[in-house]
Amino acid sequence: MPRSKNAVASRARKKKILNQAKGYYGKRKNVFTVAKNVVEKGMTYKFTSRKLKKRTFRTLWIARINAAIREEGMNYSTFINKLAKANIDLNRKVLADLAMNEPETFKAIVAKVK
Repeated sequence: MPRSKNAVASRARKKKILNQAKGYYGKRKNVFTVAKNVVEKGMTYKFTSRKLKKRTFRTLWIARINAAIREEGMNYSTFINKLAKANIDLNRKVLADLAMNEPETFKAIVAKVK
């Protein structure tokens, strides 16, 4: 019985990796063994970055709220504390968006909290 190499499946596996490595520099894009390592490492960064993205955006929202609230003569921690005491349930994403795009509405919230 002849030896079966299963060329179709192995070619598909290699093609999948090389397609993922498109756009990389030098041998990283067209040598399978190098591309496989680079793609694998890229996938770990991809996984980690999805987690880091949440932290980064939260930091951005806090910075925006803090900048807007300082114009009203208050600091961020005091504002968040007073929001909680006033039972206003707006998350940081919404507050940052209001501070950037709807300054009048944001000022109304600050006035209600003060």
